[in-house]
Amino acid sequence: MKVTRAQADENRARVIDVASRLFRQHGFDGIGIADVMKQAGLTHGGFYGNFKSKGDLAARASEHAFVTSRENWRGLDGMEPEAALEAIIRAYVSPQHRDSPDSGCALTALGPDAIRQEAGVRSVFGRGIRVYVEKLTSLVPGRSEAAKRQRALSTLSEMVGAVILARAADDPALSSEILEATLAHLAPGGAAEKPAA
Repeated sequence: MKVTRAQADENRARVIDVASRLFRQHGFDGIGIADVMKQAGLTHGGFYGNFKSKGDLAARASEHAFVTSRENWRGLDGMEPEAALEAIIRAYVSPQHRDSPDSGCALTALGPDAIRQEAGVRSVFGRGIRVYVEKLTSLVPGRSEAAKRQRALSTLSEMVGAVILARAADDPALSSEILEATLAHLAPGGAAEKPAA
């Protein structure tokens, strides 16, 4: 029985969505193609009709994860910059984000893995970082665009690092302390929010 073009596109989108969640949960090397296809409700044989390689799927799944994360920020467009920045920081540096790698940001779940991936995956991560920095640059305080960009890079680095460390900590109290300290530093009025020179 032949699959229609619309059904093929739907199947491909489902595989990308499932892979995006599974890669964030288990890492690029922690899950195989057969498992992704099974979770998507498809046979392993259909994989190569849609993707060149596991690396190709990893790049597409990572892009999907970045797009999904950015969609969460769209609701902030009408807010004042300080309020939007605080909303982003509080959602990102949170127990909910820490405890849900499969639906969270690709940077915290897969950033360390991306270093060892092929160029296509690295390129997706580079674009994702640039988009986040651009958004944060539009929100952070600063006297010049250069100062705002520097603050945005620092803020993103601290947010990502905090979630990675909080996930890695084997002590729940330490994990929470990492998140709380980062929020105290990045929250409006904290040291990271003072206008830059």
